[in-house]
Amino acid sequence: MSMKNKRIAVLVEDMYEDLELWYPVLRFREAGAEVTVVGPHKQEYKSKHGYPVTADSSMTEVKGDQFDAMIVPGGYAPDRMRRFDAMVDLVAQAHQAGKIVAAICHGAWMLASAQIVKGRTATCFFAIRDDLAHAGARYVDKEVVRDGNIITSRMPGDLPAFCRTIAEALGEREVKG
Repeated sequence: MSMKNKRIAVLVEDMYEDLELWYPVLRFREAGAEVTVVGPHKQEYKSKHGYPVTADSSMTEVKGDQFDAMIVPGGYAPDRMRRFDAMVDLVAQAHQAGKIVAAICHGAWMLASAQIVKGRTATCFFAIRDDLAHAGARYVDKEVVRDGNIITSRMPGDLPAFCRTIAEALGEREVKG
C-alpha cells in the first residue's frame, strides 16, 4: 500500500525500544510516507540498547493536527516524554483532530497522560495495564487493538500487526477523503 502524501510523526525520547521506533519509521518511509521523528528537543536520543536517532523536529516546532498519524514507541521513553506538557499536548491535539494515534508497549503511558483512552478498548505491555485501566480504558490482551482512531499493541513481536493496522486505517481515510 502506498503511503504517498501521508505524514506520520514518531515520537522519541531517550531509552526508546529500538524496534518499536525503527520498524515503523523504515516501513512507512519505504511505503512513501513523510515520517518525522519528534522529540522534546531537536537532538540525538539513544535507545535502550544505545542506538541513536536524531529528532527531525522538536515538540514546539510541530502541531498534532499536521500529521495523518502519530506513533508512540515503547521502552522507557514514554515515561520521559510525558514529563513535557508539550509532548503530551501533541498526542492530545492529534486525537482531538481525529488523526490516527498509535502506541505500542509502554507507549500507552502517553495515551493515559493525554487523557484520550477513557471508555476505549486498548492493549499495552502487561506491566502497565493498570495504568491504562486507571485512565479509564478497557484493557485486552491482543496483539493489536483498534478502537476508532486509537491503535495499540503490546510488544515488538506485534509490530507487523501494529503497522499493518495503521496502514489500513490510513488507507481508509484516503478512500473517504
